[in-house]
Amino acid sequence: MQDIKIPELAESITDGTIAEWLVKEGDKVEKGDPLIELETDKVNVEVNSEFAGVITEILTPEGEDVTVGDIVAKLDENGEAGATSSSEQKQEETSAKEEAPVAKEETKASETEQTEETNANGVIASPAARKRARELNIDLSTIAPVDPLGRVRPEDVERAAQQQIEAADKAKKQADAAPKQEKTEFSKPVERVKMTRRRQTIAKNLVNVQQEAAMLTTFNEIDMSAIMKLRAERKDKFLEKNGVKLGFMSFFTKAVVGALKEFPLLNAEIQGNELVLKKFYDIGIAVSTEEGLVVPVVRDADRLDFAGVEREIMNLGTKARENKLALSDLQGGTFSITNGGIFGSMLSTPILNAPQVGILGMHNIVKRAVVMPDDTIEVRPMMYLALSYDHRIVDGKEAVQFLVRIKQMLEDPYDLLLEG
Repeated sequence: MQDIKIPELAESITDGTIAEWLVKEGDKVEKGDPLIELETDKVNVEVNSEFAGVITEILTPEGEDVTVGDIVAKLDENGEAGATSSSEQKQEETSAKEEAPVAKEETKASETEQTEETNANGVIASPAARKRARELNIDLSTIAPVDPLGRVRPEDVERAAQQQIEAADKAKKQADAAPKQEKTEFSKPVERVKMTRRRQTIAKNLVNVQQEAAMLTTFNEIDMSAIMKLRAERKDKFLEKNGVKLGFMSFFTKAVVGALKEFPLLNAEIQGNELVLKKFYDIGIAVSTEEGLVVPVVRDADRLDFAGVEREIMNLGTKARENKLALSDLQGGTFSITNGGIFGSMLSTPILNAPQVGILGMHNIVKRAVVMPDDTIEVRPMMYLALSYDHRIVDGKEAVQFLVRIKQMLEDPYDLLLEG
């Protein structure tokens, strides 16, 4: 018999929650077969079997928290598929033990018949059984006796009492696991739903960032006319040539890389008393999933052309929504971009993705009346931009200039397209 344990997953992952068992008791598995989908604070990962054999017992149910090294199941290397599981064996053993007294009781039946009484409901029970039923507050008519003749013995009463306790415990566990509705002090209904491990981690990290970083946000707006015109001119040829659509994110990613090269402190992080100035440009792109916000990373964005950026963003977004991101997809970003505009956000203050010191927030594109340089008024598609930064290492002047530089590049995007 082999123990199925939670293995070492990654240096930064020591625990998780069993999201789903991919096998059941009695299933035959081969070495390397997936057994569990484990939800961690970063990604969902599969735990594979280290042995071939039959799953005989699942020790930890779905929804339970586990840590590295925990034994969650048993596997019989010599077992056969469909064999009786350990839980079923226990039930059979219990039944056998309960049936064992029947023979003994039958031999004593003639001795005890004279002391048994029948109540108004037709239940035949010994005085000892009736006394025990009163002590345990058990209704004799609800008891299913072992005796084939229907006589209730004290053992039947004890068993019925134990079954009631087990049923109550089971109901309590089910109630604890289910979403709860309760009354507030104003007698209004509410619902309590346990936070997923990932949502708990997101909440913790966001609070930590606000406590540890001196976070400030500066705002600007850009005229999206030139980008929209360029996309309209090039989108068909771009799609035909590259097999991917020309979106807005590639423009913003390339503009961010260009600005980071001019303002390197926004591509840095603090480690103790040192600043680590990064000479590479791994840009995190925030993606919203059902489990919460994740920020997969476009590696070496400075070396990718527009099509390369679009492909990476599309692939990472698909993996995020299908819960297939690996830890390597999420680690090591140097700067992040988040686009609340796809949900209709007009303006927001993005929170830093620690240990990064800068994040750019995009917003909804809205047509507004704009005063032009010649004092005429035109209707233009405008977007607000927000740059949140860590004021411990980035001064306000540098942050404002960084955002202005992004604005300049996006309002004249032809150079970006030629360079990228």
